[in-house]
Amino acid sequence: MKTRHELTEILDFIAEYATYLLGSGVHTSRAIRNSQRIGRSLGVDVQLSSFQRSTILTVRDDESGEAITRVVRIPSLPISFERNSDLSALSWDALDERLPLDEIRRRYDELTAKPLIDPIFVLLTVGLANASFCRLFGGDWTAMAIVFTSTLVGYAAKQRMQAHGVNHFLIFIVAAFMASLCASSALRFDCTAETALATSVLFLVPGVPLINGVIDIVEGHILIGCSRLINALLLIICIAIGLAATLLMVKDSLL
Repeated sequence: MKTRHELTEILDFIAEYATYLLGSGVHTSRAIRNSQRIGRSLGVDVQLSSFQRSTILTVRDDESGEAITRVVRIPSLPISFERNSDLSALSWDALDERLPLDEIRRRYDELTAKPLIDPIFVLLTVGLANASFCRLFGGDWTAMAIVFTSTLVGYAAKQRMQAHGVNHFLIFIVAAFMASLCASSALRFDCTAETALATSVLFLVPGVPLINGVIDIVEGHILIGCSRLINALLLIICIAIGLAATLLMVKDSLL
């Protein structure tokens, strides 16, 4: 039987763990399974209900039946599939090895303290990926080079605005406008300019919210699934606004 203080400590940790997962790109069912796995290793039952910006978490002692409930805010974190995988593995280690809370907390702190991928490396790989999309949709080598450069400009602006806490809808509008405006320079060259313009903003497509939204709805988490899809739709509209602003400026060159 656990004291209320012990239950509170377990709740505090699982709340931090679950919201970290949700904030860094995990679909709801995975966060619930991982949290419940850690709960079972510590002898408590965990129930989690998630919304777009917050999570309701209940921890109940299996022996005494005492329960504690808390509402926790979901932080905005960079998406990291590697970190999500490591944290999922931690939940299995906690269950298989029956780790105490202190050891789970120590390993969790080590995993979350690991440095993220270098932003410059991410910038270059995103540029190469977007240039590959241009090629995939029929762009020539000149268009690919222009898309690569445009992506560097747009994604670098996105990184800087995120670092300064700018509203993410405004970030997507500005990044789409800057990338497409740079890509409009393709109109000056004898290349597939339309393909360059169209693919210059593909790096902004919110794939993770779209996929997670569909998964959540399929698995019965309708509310957060719809919230994620609506958020993704708004981001796509922001991309369209930024691209439309560029097209209005260069429309004479397109005709």
